[in-house]
Amino acid sequence: MIKVINEKCKGCELCIKSCAFGAITMVNNLAVIDLDKCTLCGACVSACPFEAIVIKKKEKAKINRSEYSGVWIFAEQKNNEIAAVVFELLGKGRELADKKNTELSAILLGHNVGNLTDELIAAGADKVIVVDDPKLADFLDLPYAKAMSDLAKKHKPEIILSGASVMGRSFIPRVAITLNTGLTADCTGLEIDNEKGILLQTRPAFGGNIMATIITPNHLPQMATVRHKVMEELEKDASRKGEVINEIIDFSDMKDGSKFLQFVKDETQTVNLTEADFVVAAGRGIKNKENFTLVEQLAKKLDAAIGASRAAVDAEWISYPHQVGQTGKTIKPKIYFALGISGAIQHLAGMQSSDYIIAINKDADAPIFKVADLGIVGDIFEVIPELLKKL
Repeated sequence: MIKVINEKCKGCELCIKSCAFGAITMVNNLAVIDLDKCTLCGACVSACPFEAIVIKKKEKAKINRSEYSGVWIFAEQKNNEIAAVVFELLGKGRELADKKNTELSAILLGHNVGNLTDELIAAGADKVIVVDDPKLADFLDLPYAKAMSDLAKKHKPEIILSGASVMGRSFIPRVAITLNTGLTADCTGLEIDNEKGILLQTRPAFGGNIMATIITPNHLPQMATVRHKVMEELEKDASRKGEVINEIIDFSDMKDGSKFLQFVKDETQTVNLTEADFVVAAGRGIKNKENFTLVEQLAKKLDAAIGASRAAVDAEWISYPHQVGQTGKTIKPKIYFALGISGAIQHLAGMQSSDYIIAINKDADAPIFKVADLGIVGDIFEVIPELLKKL
């Protein structure tokens, strides 16, 4: 709350000059603050030499950490099929839960999804909390966010993890806001601090030039979204036993102006990029959109998915769903072909975990060769046709 103490205000107008949002005016030689415009930045407080403006912040309620326990994994599913990233998160979640000596739960939202619980338990979950409701049949931000938020308020998990998928990136931030906690996006590493017992959330920062470790020491639950293909899933054990908890969410008070129309599949991608064993990716060196036919020929021969660097996507030579890198997809194929890709650190963040990397670039000093298992220095327009002949 911000307030002007009229007895101290001298009408000097220094506060008006300091306000970047035009929130202060003078009425009868006294400062008046428009609360609709004010952002509580505090610039006017510092500018006032008479201490006539004060900001009082509400004291935050202290969290009783003993009330919170458990690691939760959002068990993303579509058309009754669990997303691959969920199994990776269950693998990491199992490790975190064991270190905290607590339970690992999978949160399953949808309609007619009860048949998926055994698969989640086999993959490492101790419990599966299910909300089966027609409102959740198709993904929409608000109902999914409400369901997850209401469950978290009731059960109070210490950690909530989700895949950094289109679905996770879309509604998990709403959950964090509702629960008044922090959220670290696109994590590539998760660990438990041995001394404080809090979650260490690691992600690329500053364009991928550093790896930042982020903590949420003053709020619970601790929340993070995690990239696909950066964690290891556990081997499934069908003999594992677990508890299934069915919950009911009241959606009657929820106002949602959106509705699901249809799911439009990307018809240009014949092979799922994140699941492909072989990926053929091209960068700026492909020169133009028309030359992508060469990439398509090679991909067809190998039954491979087509990837691209951000430069190729920004040039509109290929659509965004094909982008590999920090601002695109993270992949881990058996073989990755980098055609005319220089190897900027942002691109490497999305593919350097590939089992075998083959790079073709005419620049012998290109950074891509530092991570490549096989490097070919040459013109891709000469090398690829020869490779196609061999194949």
